[in-house]
Amino acid sequence: MATANKQSLDDFLEQERGALVSDCTACGKCVEICPVTPFTDVKAGDEPAVIGGPGGVLGLLRDGTPLAGAAMDWARQCNGCGLCIPACPEAVNPRRMLMLANTVEAEQDSPTPQLFRRMSRAIRIMAAMQLAPPEFDKLLRNPRAHPAEVVFYTGCNPIRTPHLLFNAMTLLDHLEVDYEVVGGPGACCGIIQSKWEGNQGSAEKVVDGTINRFAGFQPKEVLSWCPSCVLHLGETLSGFRTASFEFDHVTNYLVARAEGLAAKFIQPVNKRVLLHTHDGMDEVGRNVTQMLAAVPGLTLVDTISEPGYTCGGSGADRSPGLKQAARAATLARAEADDIDVLVSLYHGCHGQLAGLEAGGKFEVLNWTDILVQALGQQPHDDISKRYRCQDDWDMVLDEGEIFLKANGIEMDRDWLKELLPDIFAQTEFKGGLEAFGCERELDQTA
Repeated sequence: MATANKQSLDDFLEQERGALVSDCTACGKCVEICPVTPFTDVKAGDEPAVIGGPGGVLGLLRDGTPLAGAAMDWARQCNGCGLCIPACPEAVNPRRMLMLANTVEAEQDSPTPQLFRRMSRAIRIMAAMQLAPPEFDKLLRNPRAHPAEVVFYTGCNPIRTPHLLFNAMTLLDHLEVDYEVVGGPGACCGIIQSKWEGNQGSAEKVVDGTINRFAGFQPKEVLSWCPSCVLHLGETLSGFRTASFEFDHVTNYLVARAEGLAAKFIQPVNKRVLLHTHDGMDEVGRNVTQMLAAVPGLTLVDTISEPGYTCGGSGADRSPGLKQAARAATLARAEADDIDVLVSLYHGCHGQLAGLEAGGKFEVLNWTDILVQALGQQPHDDISKRYRCQDDWDMVLDEGEIFLKANGIEMDRDWLKELLPDIFAQTEFKGGLEAFGCERELDQTA
């Protein structure tokens, strides 16, 4: 795709913010329907002021006036659930409005400086603790461009739970898809630089580089695993760049071929399962539900939806009070006698839920694990879950160091052991992992 004479990201964001300010009437309907609102400082009757009053969202978008009071509390807890979108009488997308507000706030004072550097290093270490060198290279070293019908786009953070990605590749393999794998920090969607760090110049380079990388394969479709990438490139930055390929979530591709996939299900999976989904991209949950329904022997007992579009720092975790209540309901349902398996949706969800298996009341699997079993194949080893179920970081390192050394990464054991809790908890999204912002880690993993 051509990039000459293209609009800058700064200009695009300014233009889009202006359009939103012009279209929004500050009726407050989005605040009224928002499930986060009861967990904030917003009082009944304050909803219009949260959007259009002093210190409100429109002031931030219009001229950079900082958010204040209840408006700040509400906006910063947005979990991207999208329930506000159909509620807007002016057909404004309030989720997109708040995502663009995030970029303005980050430009003014990012609470997560050097987030991309910290995140990238944490991802690299987690992947290197779980993968043999050929698999590590497949996810972390993007191939040279060559014609491929499909690009499977892993995103960045999904590489922390790499077995899900390899399971998804098994599904594509059985469908005989001509695909190539692209992703990792070397092909970021730009959400970190734009929304979290507020560096639009860097974000523009990242977005252009990634889109051009996709285009180099001349694909018909780019299939993303990561929901954040789908929302950022497909919604927040909608209209910023044009492309010759379709960009979609991988489950839409799979469910469009569900009949052909189901014909290959030869192994009964005699499990009673509870599917964990999210409100924010409910189509993905419906897709997975349809595919699980075709698995022989499987009983989909129930589906329980948590707020937000995913688990993690960009999603449900932004509203901790709401998240805590929703998670308690999920666990109560999973612990019932009619459930054998709690099935996770995304990488962030699996990372949070997998360690709960140590409690012994239910097994935690991802939907890709189930489908690969139905194909008569062995799912990729979920080493991340094994680590999360351990209660001793020395035991984690005993296995993890074998993989690290095989991938050419030498680190001081005591130093890494001290950092592991923060690496697995992704505290860089809350300002943590400061050690990964310095040169020491780089020297030790070069």
